[in-house]
Amino acid sequence: MTASEEITDGRRLKGERRRRAILDATLRVVARDGVGAVSHRNIAREAEVPPASIAYYFNGIDDLLVASLLGSCELLVAQLEETRERVQESSQWPRAVAELVAETIRDHRERTLAEYELYLLAARRPALRPAARRWLEVLRGNINEGRGGDDPVIRAFLAGLDGLLLQALIADEPPQADDLEPVFRFLMQPHDYLGAEG
Repeated sequence: MTASEEITDGRRLKGERRRRAILDATLRVVARDGVGAVSHRNIAREAEVPPASIAYYFNGIDDLLVASLLGSCELLVAQLEETRERVQESSQWPRAVAELVAETIRDHRERTLAEYELYLLAARRPALRPAARRWLEVLRGNINEGRGGDDPVIRAFLAGLDGLLLQALIADEPPQADDLEPVFRFLMQPHDYLGAEG
């Protein structure tokens, strides 16, 4: 690698880190203060970057919010891949999903709260809708290893998952995997393509 390539790679890496810091800061601000608090100044302060950095990386607040939601979606993909690696047979899926949801609420509550706030904001802001729908596409793509199944059943399962996460966010005590497993076993059990029979 030449010195010029090293400098270019170093700048690119620094730029990616700064962009990631801005996205993480956005989720923290949304979780703590709500979407109304998202401004160039507030995000720059939270990310500890110059305010001009926000405008450099993002074309306005909606672009920043979309990127935050899509960035979170990438993390969801990674979590689902890790979960898939742990599951050896289909009967383990209800427990695996219960553990994933419990962990999401226990270890990433603030991020999850921010993600749902952005997800719901898409109902009012059309610019966010494709990013919000991306979440559903990712989840659908991981049911039955992407082979899909009966659409109404999948929609009901995803609605149940959303409902459980929202209920967990408002609970005084976060649910444990043992609390969630029977619910997921019920939601998944009649449909082997959801990975629960066995």
